[in-house]
This record gives sequence, C-alpha cells and structure tokens, in this order.
Amino acid sequence: MPSIRSGFGSDFVLKSEKIGIGSETPTNTLDIGGAIKGNLSIAGVATLTSYGGFVAQNQHINKASSIGFGTVGLQTGVGIITSVQYYETETGFTNLGGVHHGDDQYYNTHTEDLVIDGGQILNITNIDMVGFTTIGEYDPHSHQSHVCLGALEEVSVTNHFSVPCGGSNERKDNPIEGTVRFNDDLNTLEFFNGVEWRQFTYNQGQSGRGVRGGGNDAGDSQVQVMDYITISTTGNAQNFGDLTVARNQFASAASSIRGLFAGGAPGNSDVIDYITIASAGNAIDFGNTSVTRGDSKGVSSSTRGVLGGGYTTGPTTASNVIDYVEIPTLGNALDFGDLFTGAYGHASCGSPTLGIFLGGNSPSLQVIQSITIASKGNSVDYGDCDTTSYASGCSNSVRGIFFGNSPYRKTCQYLNITSNGNSSEFGDAAHDANESSACASLIRGVCMGGRSATSPNGALTDISYVEIASLGDVLNFGDLTVTSRLSASLSDSHGGLGGF
Repeated sequence: MPSIRSGFGSDFVLKSEKIGIGSETPTNTLDIGGAIKGNLSIAGVATLTSYGGFVAQNQHINKASSIGFGTVGLQTGVGIITSVQYYETETGFTNLGGVHHGDDQYYNTHTEDLVIDGGQILNITNIDMVGFTTIGEYDPHSHQSHVCLGALEEVSVTNHFSVPCGGSNERKDNPIEGTVRFNDDLNTLEFFNGVEWRQFTYNQGQSGRGVRGGGNDAGDSQVQVMDYITISTTGNAQNFGDLTVARNQFASAASSIRGLFAGGAPGNSDVIDYITIASAGNAIDFGNTSVTRGDSKGVSSSTRGVLGGGYTTGPTTASNVIDYVEIPTLGNALDFGDLFTGAYGHASCGSPTLGIFLGGNSPSLQVIQSITIASKGNSVDYGDCDTTSYASGCSNSVRGIFFGNSPYRKTCQYLNITSNGNSSEFGDAAHDANESSACASLIRGVCMGGRSATSPNGALTDISYVEIASLGDVLNFGDLTVTSRLSASLSDSHGGLGGF
C-alpha cells in the first residue's frame, strides 16, 4: 500500500490488490492513467512506498462562481459571542493558492494546458489580507499564487480574460518574466520580458505610411507643408497638411499611430507638433521641448520619443541635451540624460530597445552613440563611422541605413543595431546629396529631398529607396510635392516599433 505522495498528482486507488494513479480501475500492479509518467522503474518491489512527479497533462476549471461575505464569531465577553463581518470575499472563485477558506484548489500541469471554462473566475493574484473588527486586527492571511510545478504551455480562457491595470509607477519592482498588465498612463497593453517593460503593438495599425514635413525650399524659404507616401509602393508624394510653424532642422519621432515633429530653426524653436499618421490633416500643438534648439534628432519606441543633441545658440555650439516625451500623452518633454559628446547635423535610427545617434558636427564627429530608450540615462559609445554630417537615418528593428554625407557623396552606410560596432559603406544613391530626411518600414528605407553638389544652393524633390536586407543601390521612388532640404520624416512602421 502506498504511504507517501510528493508533489501534485491524482489520488491513489486500490482495487483487487492493484494500485491505480489517475485510474479508477487498475488492471496492472501499477496502473497510471491520464498523466505524464516520466521515467519510472519498479522491479522486485511488492509494495509502492512513495512516488513523486505524476501530474495531469490537462486540468479543467469549471467551478461555479459567486460573491459572498466572510464572517467570524468573536467572543467579546463571558457567554457572549458576536458575529462580525470582517471582509468581503468571492466565495466561489477558484484560487490557485493556499488561503484558508477551505475551497482552494491547487492546479498543476506538466506539459500541456490549464483550461478555464466560460463564466468561471480564477484568482491568481497575490494579495495580503487582514481583517479588522470591532476589537482590532484579526486573522491576517494572504492569497498565494501557485500555477504549476512543471511547465505550463498554454492557458485557455473561453470568453474573457482581464489583466491587472495601473499606471507606470505602479509596476512591480521585481516582476516575473511574462507578466502582462494594462498601463493606464499609456493606454497600452504591456509585458515584462525579463529585462524591461515592453508595449504590444499591432501590425493592423501600421499602414506603411511615411510623412515628411518642413525644411527649406529651392529659394531657401521655410516650408510648412507636409506630404506623405506609401512606403511599400513607388510614386509621387501627396499633400498631408501643414505644420503649426514653418521651420527646418528639427527632430521627428513616431508610434504606429502618432507622429511628432520637434524643435527646429530658425530661432531655435521648442515647438512640438503632432499628427495622426493614418489621416491627413494639419499638425496640432503637442507641447514643448525642455530647451530651445535646432537640428536635434529623434528616436522612438512604440510609446516613447527621445530627442538628442542639436544646437542652442547657433550652428556652431553643439548641445548634449537628451529629452523625451510619452507619445500617447500630450505634454512637455522631460530630461532624459546627456550625449557623451554634443552633436548637431547628426543622423539617428533605432530598434525597440536602442536609439542610435551617428556622426554630426561638434565641429566634426566620427562617433556613434547609443541610448536605451526605456530607461533614462546618458549615451554610451557604440562604435565609429566615417566623418558624417547632415546624413539622414532610418531603420528596421535590426539594421540602420544612412543616406548622404557632407561633403556631398553618393555612398550610403549601414550598421547592425543589435551588435555594437562601426558602420560600413554600401551602394550608391541617385545623387551625391546631403541634408535629406529618411523613414522606413521593416522592408524599405526611403530618402526624401536634400540638396546635391550640382545645385548646392537649391533643394531636391527626389524620393529614392533601398531594400534594407539587400544593401543594393538606391532606386528611384518618385517626387515630393515641394522641393525640400533640412526637413524631417517619420513612419508608422519603423524599426523602433518592433512588431510585438
């Protein structure tokens, strides 16, 4: 007769001197049904004295749910018993934990799934509870979460599943990898990947649209016009609307829904505009940058836009300021940290985790700097590039592409964002140009406008593109609605969004 059972598993059945585990009618000396057996060897033993590790492959929760009140009888005097309500409890909930209510159940699966029927309520929270009565604190206890000892591959919920909600400051200090919650501040579903909190984004909201705004035209006048393209096709741009203020040399950032244009010249602006990328229209005021500056550059994840560098007193004094905004929430930019060397006229790109700032003037830079978008702090050294200023950058989540350079040249550069290192050259652009702007989908990088060596005082209407994975020559895409250089571009499907 078995005497010891360790772990979770089915009850023993003894019938006709045969032992069943998960089997009501054992036919063998040891009969195990509906469970993972693992490696078990029994030889020359008349009776089983212990076992461990037998767990059901599939467990079902179908317990009815109800709301009730827990009460306790307290003796407050000789011969007097007073019944006092001290907490409200969901008496019919299925708890995966060790609360003393008497109706708790432990569920464990080894390799398959935990199935929850429609209408059943499962409590997997971990909440400390203390009852307070007329005579003080009574019976402190806590809900504990126990899902499985083995590997839970799937949880199936028939109808509705609600995750915990709260703001960014209410995130747990040491969350478990795979924790999912809804962020009330950002209005997004997010998960913890073991290192940081990441937001889910949805490809359905990414149309592959690129938007270019502002700059200087061929007559060197400020441009207020925005135009847009569909990155997956080729053809001429179409009018999108107007910026709130005509300007050039400014930063851009974007989620899959909203695009931002920040700062700029002349006058070292602190204006931040926003647009809804999927619908054409004029830009709307978003807030202000932390300092007025021109020629900064932006990187972004699905929720955060980060603006780095620029100049604050004129195009001879480089700024090291980095500030950021939460893209779904209107407001002013906040301090993020500092570039380890100030820069303006630089280029930028990024992945969902890293922001990259390449080259620039200070007065001349060959450095690549990186930041971690989700955590504030100073930039760190990433690698080196050719002397690069007034190039334009874009990326998918793995590779960054950079068009143009000053002095004018056709050669482009790339780097692999996931591994620190130097940039490398590839392909040839249509023009030996600089002062263009760029945006990307996960497939293509697109270069817009700029000026070439053949017309150094003018501006171009050219749009060109490259397939990011192939690193071939840059091909003709179409034309902008206006001539433009020193503009800014963004898209709803760039590498910083990740596709989670």
